[in-house]
Amino acid sequence: MASFSYKALSGNGTVSTGEIEASDRSEALRALDKRGLQPVTLKESSKVADKKQPAKSKKKEVLGEKTEASADGMIRLKRAEIILFTEELSDMLGAGLQLEPALKSMENRQELGSLKEVSRRIRDIVRDGVNFSVALKKVSPSFGPLYSSLAAAGEASGALDTILKRQAYYLKTLSELQSKLILALIYPSFLVLMGLGVGIVFVTMLIPQLSELIKNTPGGKLPWAINGMMVIADFIKAWWLVILFALVGGSLFFKAWKDNEENRPKWDGMKLKIPLIGDVISSRFYVQFLETMANLVSNGLPLLRALELSRDATQNLAIRSQLNQVIHQVGDGRAFSKAMIRTDSFPPLLIDMIAVGEQTGKIDLSLHRAAERYDKELNKDLQRVMALIMPSVLIFMAILIGTFAYLMMTAIFQTISNLR
Repeated sequence: MASFSYKALSGNGTVSTGEIEASDRSEALRALDKRGLQPVTLKESSKVADKKQPAKSKKKEVLGEKTEASADGMIRLKRAEIILFTEELSDMLGAGLQLEPALKSMENRQELGSLKEVSRRIRDIVRDGVNFSVALKKVSPSFGPLYSSLAAAGEASGALDTILKRQAYYLKTLSELQSKLILALIYPSFLVLMGLGVGIVFVTMLIPQLSELIKNTPGGKLPWAINGMMVIADFIKAWWLVILFALVGGSLFFKAWKDNEENRPKWDGMKLKIPLIGDVISSRFYVQFLETMANLVSNGLPLLRALELSRDATQNLAIRSQLNQVIHQVGDGRAFSKAMIRTDSFPPLLIDMIAVGEQTGKIDLSLHRAAERYDKELNKDLQRVMALIMPSVLIFMAILIGTFAYLMMTAIFQTISNLR
């Protein structure tokens, strides 16, 4: 057991001081809660090391049974758990609860499972005066920099419940999209594997047998396409191990290159230029950026500070550099829409909608309308990508199987012609 000295506020607003014995800091905070005291400071004054150490190790064992804790003590969460945590917390904050009571309520709910421990840890850190966004980073790496940056924006604007609700919707949409994409790729993947299997059978078995038959036929002559395929097949058989190592090495080199901090802006810029995929990335950024900006501005945050927080919540470094230019020009007194024009990176429609908001003095409404418009564009882009998957696979299969069938039929007819 250890002794903790505290300074706390009672229910009637008076300040009280004293000492309390507990096995650790968390237990001391809970004991003060039961007394109806709100701690201002809590310091450990004395401790018995030989008794406290087993309590700590026991606590770690319990945490290991209930949650997936990493070596550094941080808790790993699944995406479904993050969505549940975000939805529950945003609902409580939207109902009028303050952050700490909302976390305490989640801590006491049995159906939340491992999220109870996450809520308890975050609440302990927040009670010490640390920002919620910083507490998220300390408790679990699963929240990620984007989530933490959006939480910081919500704290700064006083719209944490709105930001979290939007983030929950975004995470659910992303999860549903991945599920749909996996389901949509199962059948095409099966077709591709079957096509590659058929191609391997043609190249390694049927075409060599047909080639031997044609060579043994008087006047037989192999078509040039089959000769080329036989050369490629022999090369792959002789050097398949080298080719495999080259592919693996190339993949590792590419991963190391794109993960390098110096190359990340270039890679993020390249992703924006990929056909179809680049449109999805851009539309998703505009939806998130405009929604965040609208929430921050509508809650009274200055435009420049709202831009800085929205930039921090942007993961694509190429887009972030564009936002840096906008922030620099807005800081120099230029209008938001004019700054976007000078960067020559934002769509004219978006700039026009923001310019209308600046002229009418209702820029938050303009940002909301622009976000809704780009949300529709994002759905269209996603549907377009999903719709093109199956035709692309079918075209690939038709070309692959058709090529092999054409070569086989050409060789057979040529052999029959030579026999005649």
